[in-house]
Amino acid sequence: MTAVIRVVAALITDEAGRLLLVRKRGTDRFMQAGGKPEAGETAREALVRELMEELGLAVDPDAHRGLGAFRTEAANEPDHVLEAEVFALRVPGGDLPPRAELAETRWATPEEADALGDRLAPLARLLLAEPDAQVRSVPSTP
Repeated sequence: MTAVIRVVAALITDEAGRLLLVRKRGTDRFMQAGGKPEAGETAREALVRELMEELGLAVDPDAHRGLGAFRTEAANEPDHVLEAEVFALRVPGGDLPPRAELAETRWATPEEADALGDRLAPLARLLLAEPDAQVRSVPSTP
């Protein structure tokens, strides 16, 4: 039986349409910021906590748009499946230095993200290809 990892993830873009990608310490794949919900947390609450822990980014729990649930192979755990509740939000951009378990943050155009090849996590690749995710045109959040 394949193990399932359940997470929340943020498809973060800036005004220029660049994507924020993160890389965890000890790994080489780039992905969306986010993580595992703690007991009793809603997906939105978990996302707000994770963005603060990983990026020092404070966001209103209602300031991001739900994109839905996505299922892919896990990026860094062989023989695991990832189930991710994904939310989109737009931020001003600028420097978001890595914190917590992150080793690197990177702003990338969709083309630059695609050029990462196998270094782009399966969920990130799926979101680039998903027309409903509107990676190139995530609306500004209120």
